Amino acid sequence: MDNRPQWGTRAGFILAAVGSAVGLGNIWRFPAVAYENGGGAFFFPYLFALLTAGIPLLVMEFTIGHKYRGSAPLSYARLSKKYEWLGWWQVAVSFVISTYYAVIIAWAMSFAGFSFSLKWGDDPEGFLFGSYLNLAEAPGQVGSIVPGVFIPLVIVWIITLGVLFKGVKKGIEIANKIFIPALVILFLIIVVRAITLDGAAQGLDAFFKPDWSQIASPKVWVAAYGQIFFSLSIAFAIMVTYSSYLPKKTDITNNAFITGFANSGFELLAGIGVFAALGFMASQAGVPVSEVVKSGVGLAFVVFPMIINEFPTLNGLFGSLFFICLVLAGLSSLISIVETFIAGVQDKFRVSRTKAVLFGGGLSAVISILFATQGGLYFLDAADYFINQFGVALAGLVEVVIVAWVLKELKNLQNHADGMSDIRLGGWWRVCLGIITPIVLGYMMVQNIITNIKDNYEGYPTSFLLYSGWGVAVGAILLGFIFMAIKWDKNTLDVPQKKEVSQ
Repeated sequence: MDNRPQWGTRAGFILAAVGSAVGLGNIWRFPAVAYENGGGAFFFPYLFALLTAGIPLLVMEFTIGHKYRGSAPLSYARLSKKYEWLGWWQVAVSFVISTYYAVIIAWAMSFAGFSFSLKWGDDPEGFLFGSYLNLAEAPGQVGSIVPGVFIPLVIVWIITLGVLFKGVKKGIEIANKIFIPALVILFLIIVVRAITLDGAAQGLDAFFKPDWSQIASPKVWVAAYGQIFFSLSIAFAIMVTYSSYLPKKTDITNNAFITGFANSGFELLAGIGVFAALGFMASQAGVPVSEVVKSGVGLAFVVFPMIINEFPTLNGLFGSLFFICLVLAGLSSLISIVETFIAGVQDKFRVSRTKAVLFGGGLSAVISILFATQGGLYFLDAADYFINQFGVALAGLVEVVIVAWVLKELKNLQNHADGMSDIRLGGWWRVCLGIITPIVLGYMMVQNIITNIKDNYEGYPTSFLLYSGWGVAVGAILLGFIFMAIKWDKNTLDVPQKKEVSQ
């Protein structure tokens, strides 16, 4: 019998999958990527990437998790004992991300409070790096713990681990049923307010105006695949883990389409909100929109406070709404990221959920304190860049090559998905995963390696990048092989028979 925990409802699973996919990157990465890669014209490569890589990969990961009923390491071990390390590598990647992702949510929590009094004053940049983060002078210096980051970080971990202690149905599912509708409603309020501001039309024009000349550039297509890939929580071990909690009868392919399109819908909504606000800021400053476009930390914690300063009315309220949205988007993703290694530890070491949460989640929480120090931003920046480029993207490439080329499992997985789903996968699915995705991800990888060997990321010293960037990415792979060396309990690798649960 299969005693694995299960989602209470199909909606619960979809909300959790969407909650994992919709994270900080949807709000602060997608709008700038689209703008820099052809504006409205970017939506064609983006949609193509969603249909040829994003959704096919989601279907593949949902099917692996559903068929083999385990965390990523256990599912890959059941697929083939030789490739258990791939699951642990993806779990290690998620572990690294969890340690710094929690800190960014802590910043957003602080800024939600700062918004009411506009505490950042007239110089949000100086406030962020000076007064708030108390940033060290050079990369590699740790310095002391910053109380303004540490206190909200503790709150983030209490919420996250509290939800995970409750389990799949009573914890993760209920949390996402609250977080995701709340996030969408609050963000819609922000978008409606943003598009009624002076200059919003100018911002939206910059965002949607197509630059068709860019469509032939390989860089634009790689950016589209990269955005889809990083946005959908693929190759993080998350979707394999979440789908292992699905009941026997479930529509795998449909779930993947709903998750993929819901995530893209939110990205489009974020683009509208962000560029309407940037248009307003540009018109207030009397400069073109191109001069105010930023992404990442700079957009969220520098540009948005500047925009909030200029709001004609209720600026404190709208500022706090924006940062609460970042907190909600971040928490739903962080919960899914931490669940991957909790599930892995539970499966491998046969411990209770409580012990797995205390050990896995507790260890991540302790390590995250490094990023709450004065030098934390430098460590965060390097770890984030390298674990994404040489962790997530590389693990995704290796995963597709192993499943499609080495093990030749696509036909078996297709049969399993088709047996469950209304939408049947045609030959296009195998072509996408067997040919298109490996070529695009392979090209991305080669370009990344060339770029990073030629120039140090952000001009950081090589000595600093060796341990905070390259070392972190290589360490995640090595951890995969170390954990694989630990033997499984007898009979663990047998795929359990699924019990029926009514929907």
